[in-house]
Amino acid sequence: MSQAIHYFAFCSTCYYSHLMINRPSALPFDLDAATKHLIACDPCLAELIRNTAPFQAEMEAHQSPYEALLEAIAYQSISGKAAATIFGRVKALSDNGNIPTPHEMLKLRPQALRKAGLSGAKVLAMKDLAQKTIEGVVPSLEESEKLSDEELVKRLVSVRGIGAWTVEMFLIFRLGRPDVLPIHDLGVQKGWSVAYGKKHKPSPKELLAFGERWRPYRTVASWYMWRAFQRAGYAATNKIQPKKPQRKTKSRKLISKSKHTKTSKPGARSKKSRA
Repeated sequence: MSQAIHYFAFCSTCYYSHLMINRPSALPFDLDAATKHLIACDPCLAELIRNTAPFQAEMEAHQSPYEALLEAIAYQSISGKAAATIFGRVKALSDNGNIPTPHEMLKLRPQALRKAGLSGAKVLAMKDLAQKTIEGVVPSLEESEKLSDEELVKRLVSVRGIGAWTVEMFLIFRLGRPDVLPIHDLGVQKGWSVAYGKKHKPSPKELLAFGERWRPYRTVASWYMWRAFQRAGYAATNKIQPKKPQRKTKSRKLISKSKHTKTSKPGARSKKSRA
């Protein structure tokens, strides 16, 4: 089923796990050109690409940002099976059994949504999403295709309960944007450590700087980092931890020496000078 099922098991949400499936789909960018670019600019990544299945992702192009994010909220922090059941109950509350429209969502009583299995926080998030969609903050699918990645992130993270990671997954797996690098994503971070033989997990800043070589196809490179993570397995990846800060031993010695000098008695003379 999912090519990244193990990775998504310890992400903050498992919603997007069902988008990474074993069949090709139409992409809005040239995958051959992306693969050739990455092979040419990064020998280590080139080896991973040659020994791994080709990049594959399914895009639900018919879903609007509102619909995709409403479903993403339902899937946050719980298993995919439980989320699918709850989201099915939410859809059943609409007039036609489909995803409730923004206007329908605002009219639904919080008690009814809680009874469907949503937490209080998710109810508030869904209603805020509906309100911001009506206000035009959350764009339509047609509008979102014209907006830059940065503008979409700025707009969508203003919705309660929607963080940068959720928006990045939306950009990758819903819109097929080619140059997205989820620098805070644990799977991408640890996959990088596996792929490049590092014992430590990179900081977001370190990963962002390293990923400059992958532009303008950081999405594809990120996908291969997920693959590297998955192939390594939990036994190996659980050992990968953040880099420990270096101890400033030299500075401490200098400070200690400075304190010793200051505490010496003023006017003290050596035995030789007193002789």
